[in-house]
Amino acid sequence: MPDRVRQRSIIQLAFAVLLVGAGLTVLAYGLGLFSPEPEVTGQPVERLIPTAAASGAAAGSPTAAPMPQAPAVTRVAEPGLFSPRQRMGFVAPLRDVERYDIAQLGAGWHISCQRGEDPVPAAGMECAQLVGVTGGVSQSDLASLREIAASHPGRLWLVGNEPDVIWQLNATPEEYARLYRDVYEAIKGADPTSQVAIGATSQVTPLRLRYLDEILAAYSRIYSEPMPVDVWNIHLAVLREERGTWGVDIPPGMPDDEGTLYQIEDNDDIEILKEQVVAFRRWMAERGLRDKPLIVTEFSVLMPPEYGFPVERVESFMVAAFDYLMTATDEDTGYPPDGNRLVQRWAWYSVADSVYATGNLFDPETRQITPLGEAFAAYAASWQ
Repeated sequence: MPDRVRQRSIIQLAFAVLLVGAGLTVLAYGLGLFSPEPEVTGQPVERLIPTAAASGAAAGSPTAAPMPQAPAVTRVAEPGLFSPRQRMGFVAPLRDVERYDIAQLGAGWHISCQRGEDPVPAAGMECAQLVGVTGGVSQSDLASLREIAASHPGRLWLVGNEPDVIWQLNATPEEYARLYRDVYEAIKGADPTSQVAIGATSQVTPLRLRYLDEILAAYSRIYSEPMPVDVWNIHLAVLREERGTWGVDIPPGMPDDEGTLYQIEDNDDIEILKEQVVAFRRWMAERGLRDKPLIVTEFSVLMPPEYGFPVERVESFMVAAFDYLMTATDEDTGYPPDGNRLVQRWAWYSVADSVYATGNLFDPETRQITPLGEAFAAYAASWQ
């Protein structure tokens, strides 16, 4: 075969093998409320790609190229439900967020994935709690949920992580409908002021929108009422939908063998990110859900630098994405209480991860802010 085709085939084969390994690791480790606390030398928690250690060129590492100094910019936000700072957040997937001087970032919220007992807001930020579950929820688990919810009124809860991904929550539409019902009733019964968000699908594609439709249909069929969702929630990955290859495979319970076939180089395509947001807001509006807020609880560049994603390229994508998420509106599909904005809040992946190191805001070993973290902080500071 031609050299270019052979090279791509080798890369995709290696990526597929690593992704399968990640699935086994994640199933053993779990996420959220019922997760064991990771060791300080913790390993992957989500979809696997080559590690920074393997490449020796992660963002923020000693070998990273110096970041150019961008000119000072002042941005003025239109009135809305949240200040710019409140809209910007990050995911803390691996270690205690308190390990890092996150106040430097100027963010307004974070998502706690690694400690489920009772994550504590840090640096004055709001904390959203991920309920990590695989399979059903026991009565003792539900009792813990009720206790935490009662002691933290008004908290935002995310019910599961990527139910559409076989090495994450891995739930068929009916399984997720039942799980969501149990968790929702436990939390709302203890704290009626809580905000409960559906578990985010890994990306927004026609296949995964059909999967969500199946969840809504299953819930209505089982409980004879619409599924109660306070906050809609998505991830914005750009990964391949095909059985047995790299990417996010096929959602459980769906008969398809392939869906959208993104390529590795698409990972930082800002137009794809925009298309996913628009498509989801349109999906919401068509189902009478426009009056609900939409949050993005994970997005980043998941490919390592050696795949063609140096820190400068990642920063460019991050700033362009933040600009879009901060300002995009639509009079027909946007959220009316928030000036018809398409997205209300978002979280970058991540504060620090030893596997998905490309998007790291802090170095997990030195605990120092990375060049990308400095760019995040500068962006947050630019808004008035």
